[in-house]
Amino acid sequence: MMRLSAKEVVEAPIDFVWGQLSDFTLWERTALRRGVEMQRLDGAPTEGPGMAWLIRFGFQGKPREVDMRLAGAEPGQRLLFEAIGHSMKADLMLDLHEVALRRTRVTVVSEVRPLSMTARVFIQSLRLARGKLQEKYDRRIAGLAADIEDRWKARRSDTQG
Repeated sequence: MMRLSAKEVVEAPIDFVWGQLSDFTLWERTALRRGVEMQRLDGAPTEGPGMAWLIRFGFQGKPREVDMRLAGAEPGQRLLFEAIGHSMKADLMLDLHEVALRRTRVTVVSEVRPLSMTARVFIQSLRLARGKLQEKYDRRIAGLAADIEDRWKARRSDTQG
């Protein structure tokens, strides 16, 4: 198993951060802009646990496919996702904690488990590059936090001006 985690404090109220992180339409649009194909599998018009997507993307020069589902949601506090690919299973948790009136700590934890011997070898190679991988993970989560802060600032300036 490989586990990565990162924490960031977002300069925005917890309700706003929750709204951004649980806006699945926004996530789908963002993925499309990055060349990731997402297709809803559950067919449900509502959002919440049980939502599922088929996600197609390129990784290390090969096409990859993952089934992802929203496994749980505690409104205003936590989102839990499960993903299963050809030879790996991953869990993703986004946890929110209000640290001040307009400051929210976001903790993101990813765990990847191999389902085959080939995947086990791949995970071992990732462990060898753990430092570099953790730095990239930290930058990605910091970028997510900065994007949410920018949206909060834009929203505040729109309502004040």
